[in-house]
Amino acid sequence: MLKIAIAQLNPTVGDIDGNSSAIIAAMRRAAGQGADLAVFTELALCGYYPGDLLEEAAFLARMQAGLERLLEASRGLPGLVSVVGAVRANDGPGKPLFNALLAIRDGVIVAEYYKQLLPTYGVFDDRRHFEPGPEGACVLQVGAHRIGFLICEDGWNNEGRDYKVNPFTALREARPDLVVSINASPSDIGKRELRHKLFGTASVHNELPILYVNQVGGQDQLVYDGASFAVSPSQGIAFEAQRFSEDFQVIGFAQGRFSAADGFALAAPGADGLPVAEFTRRQIVLGLQDYARRCGFSKVVVGSSGGIDSALTLALAVDALGPENVIAVTMPSAFSSEGSVSDSVALCDNLGITLYTHPILDLVKQYSTGFEGAFDRPLQGLPLENLQARVRGTILMAYSNQSGTLLLTTGNKSEISVGYCTLYGDTNGGLGLIGDLYKTEVYALSRHVNERAGRELIPAAVLTKPPSAELAPGQQDTDSLPAYEVLDEILKWHIEGRRLPVAEAALAERFVADLLAGADGAALVERIHRMVARNEYKRRQAPPIIRVRSRAFGSGRQLPIAAHY
Repeated sequence: MLKIAIAQLNPTVGDIDGNSSAIIAAMRRAAGQGADLAVFTELALCGYYPGDLLEEAAFLARMQAGLERLLEASRGLPGLVSVVGAVRANDGPGKPLFNALLAIRDGVIVAEYYKQLLPTYGVFDDRRHFEPGPEGACVLQVGAHRIGFLICEDGWNNEGRDYKVNPFTALREARPDLVVSINASPSDIGKRELRHKLFGTASVHNELPILYVNQVGGQDQLVYDGASFAVSPSQGIAFEAQRFSEDFQVIGFAQGRFSAADGFALAAPGADGLPVAEFTRRQIVLGLQDYARRCGFSKVVVGSSGGIDSALTLALAVDALGPENVIAVTMPSAFSSEGSVSDSVALCDNLGITLYTHPILDLVKQYSTGFEGAFDRPLQGLPLENLQARVRGTILMAYSNQSGTLLLTTGNKSEISVGYCTLYGDTNGGLGLIGDLYKTEVYALSRHVNERAGRELIPAAVLTKPPSAELAPGQQDTDSLPAYEVLDEILKWHIEGRRLPVAEAALAERFVADLLAGADGAALVERIHRMVARNEYKRRQAPPIIRVRSRAFGSGRQLPIAAHY
């Protein structure tokens, strides 16, 4: 029986020393448990994705030094083959680098495979830095077993629709006993189920057992969920590692089937994934934890308006970092309702966090007086509304600078889509937690947070009050926007379309089709589309947001600002 150690680690981009130390520790652990093979993830040595760090000579030199550390460590682990993702130089024509899989044994690279399919869609830009590897299979003998290799995207073209090359074709002809795929596959709603479906189909179609090992952790706006798995034609999905956390597991493989390390049957994972709300909570919590840790922040600050967006942001921040590391600031203005302060107080009491109060009435008056004196015209209407948001944003940034805390912005995807936000005001911040959640999803996740806690963390008054920016007398969101139940379906179909999960796509498509059938509905859809296009410049200047859905704003949706469309 082949014993395989699955090392589902959380590498930091650029931290070659830290990543190599973690890899070596896992190699030694694997050897100590009698493993024949230790499998790490795509670009595990440098973290995925390093971007234009790959163009810096010093970075590549550190990468080589890290590889030398791994080779040296492997000399003390006789017989263990470690499969590690790294960068290798391309001495031929094309881009100067390969995205490589290296099999290391006893201080020597015994097999070397280069990623053949380099994605440039969505959040990916591999072809910017890497040259595709040569076609063909790479197979290594490990004990009595022949092991073939893939890197991430190489395994996603079994149906041959996206690339001319299908790496499974060469593997099918080479007939290895097992295929090992190393991955850095970002998480989004439905992604786990999609991986199981695609690789399950490929396993059966090519008659090949596959071990899929995936990175875990948050990196900028992306979150990797781990969820490494093993699949064989006779078993289906036979094993799955933990989701949203590092994991180290040793499993067995013999005669085309996976087993526990002692040879007994594995407990196969359930087909059903997490409920969407719980998946979303875990994704955002891990994304914030790693973003704060990697950027050197231990505490965060949030402007608390008494509304649902800031309430959910605060609750998620407490979930991720603990109440002692979360600060809230309420900044009432002339138009703030009594509930904006009292609901903030109740929320922060429920969460056990510190709440500061900084009224902005006098500051807004001073700005208004100064503006009228300088320009001989009063500040009123939309400019006055935006001024209030910008005063609040300035206060929050001042507190962030003074205290060394990370400011979290609180905009949701519905508002960001149509520009219902103020540049240099409520868009201020270093990270957005709910920027990939539509407003209706904000409410759903807020209810889930309360249900999971078994008590009312987010007050009922916050969940039931009409949404309002409170920048003008009696203002409500529906003064300028349709009801969010309508707006969100229009936005989903416009922004994500067929990228939505099947059931969600069908619902959104039907909803929009019904609107387009009438003159008023068609005019509304056209108006929303114009608002989305017109506010691209705001999104381009907004802080990064944690990606939850298959198409998030940021690197996943790239459109021009100065254009007619």
